[in-house]
Amino acid sequence: MSTLITFEHPLNERVRTFLRLEHLFQQLEHFLADETANGSRSAIAALLDIVAATTRADVKNEILKELDRLTGNLSRLSSQRGVDTAALNDVLGDLRRATTQVQHINGPIAHRAREDEFLKAIAQRSSIPGGTCSFDLPHFHYWLIQSAEQRLARFNEWRHDIKPAINAIELALHLMRTSSATRLVLAEDGFYQEALDAVIPAQMLRVTLEAEAGIFPEISGHKNRFSIRFMKPEHQGRATPHTQTVSFKLTCCIF
Repeated sequence: MSTLITFEHPLNERVRTFLRLEHLFQQLEHFLADETANGSRSAIAALLDIVAATTRADVKNEILKELDRLTGNLSRLSSQRGVDTAALNDVLGDLRRATTQVQHINGPIAHRAREDEFLKAIAQRSSIPGGTCSFDLPHFHYWLIQSAEQRLARFNEWRHDIKPAINAIELALHLMRTSSATRLVLAEDGFYQEALDAVIPAQMLRVTLEAEAGIFPEISGHKNRFSIRFMKPEHQGRATPHTQTVSFKLTCCIF
């Protein structure tokens, strides 16, 4: 059996932020499962990246806007024939619960971690190569040798005002990813481009191909048009354009 790999490309800044936060939270969850000191170090690094990513923009407001947009789109489907009303109501219920949970976050997202003096000290040294050594941050070194249960309890405190936001982002991205049909298309000479409907703007592109093909897509686009150039990685140096016809699966997530 062939192994399929999917590449995603956001078509607006909101989805770009959501994909980055989803990626960072997956890293955080992965390293939290590692109870070693190095696992906690990596989890701290992912947490600090989440703090930085949520500092630059009003992510909480953007999440609420997206949940409201999705709720409105789904509500309009309720009057159409052939709609599974029970399934639709379940999804609408999930969206309303996610909205309530985000609204109940006290202050900005990641506020607890952002204002924690212990994490602030680590963040200040993290930009220096090797700057979190034990002689630089003895408090951090002491914390890392505490029990895994104690460290996880602290992480849970820091994640308290992050988890509802991430749950909402994951729900929104899931609805986008499953909203549109996937179609098989051909990239002649390794290149493909397509115009998009400006009236119903796409949120994200998904390109799926066989990993065994040994190529990857470079995607560029905005709300009106996108293009895909398939590239071939080289053992040394830069990747080069793939000039043969490529068959791949394309999903334009417009929901």
